[in-house]
Amino acid sequence: MTFTRTPIYQGHVVDLGLETVELPAHEPFQLEIVRHPGGAAAVAVNAQGQVCLIRQYRHAAGGWIWEIPAGKIDPNEPPRHTAERELQEEVGLLAQQWTDLGSMFSTPGFCSEILYLYLAQDLTQVAHQREPNELIETHWVDFQQALDWARQDEIRDAKSVAALFRAAAVLS
Repeated sequence: MTFTRTPIYQGHVVDLGLETVELPAHEPFQLEIVRHPGGAAAVAVNAQGQVCLIRQYRHAAGGWIWEIPAGKIDPNEPPRHTAERELQEEVGLLAQQWTDLGSMFSTPGFCSEILYLYLAQDLTQVAHQREPNELIETHWVDFQQALDWARQDEIRDAKSVAALFRAAAVLS
């Protein structure tokens, strides 16, 4: 497979381009592709079996949604460091125990973003350091209730659904 890329837009988070793809035994075709640096997310579970969920305003989603703490990977930043940083910045938590839950593509049909998922345990509360444009509420929810919310379409964020069920498999 080979491809060429024509840039369309370069922003702070995404790089949109028109890519002409050539596959063996196929005619060349064009795809609009978003290149993204990736992200990392943490399922933070406390000693009482509660998970830290955030309710965050997401303009692209049309309002408030339930998520786990997560964020964009900075240049040359290891994914786990991103998860640690975002957990502290968004909800003011440090974790002593980290379990790798694997990775996932968010929307592979048009975006290169890979999300790295982690289980964070043995938690300590510290001050959060949210960015000025983040509208976030922090909630502690029984882990089983969070899984029910994911099944019932209350939690619709893909990374959060995947991470919760992967964490459930580790915790059971």
